[in-house]
Amino acid sequence: MSFTGKYELQSQENFEPFMKALGLPEDQIQKGKDLKSISEIVQDGKKFKITVTTGAKVLKNEFTIGEECELEMLNGEKAKAVVQMEGNNKLITQVKGMKSVTELNGDTITHTMTLGDLTFKRVSKRV
Repeated sequence: MSFTGKYELQSQENFEPFMKALGLPEDQIQKGKDLKSISEIVQDGKKFKITVTTGAKVLKNEFTIGEECELEMLNGEKAKAVVQMEGNNKLITQVKGMKSVTELNGDTITHTMTLGDLTFKRVSKRV
């Protein structure tokens, strides 16, 4: 199953408390909470390029499954991580104490991030 495509954010849960836990300033949280982000994923075998555009902010990450890479986090920090694939539709990584799981089911991507007892969930549909 290929992740390649463009996905538009449909819904999200726990955005504000999660962003506060990451240390984002209140004004950025308020600006970002109602913006519909577009995620563009290009998968070439085990190589991935992911671009997430939210308003004027563009977050780009590139990685190869099973190899150490540098990922830019939601708060702009960069951290080293290894992304693993489970089955053919789930990407999992641990970065700076946060677990990130991206699961593709048909035309829907569910991205769940867990930090301590806080879980932030985003659901996007292929456009």
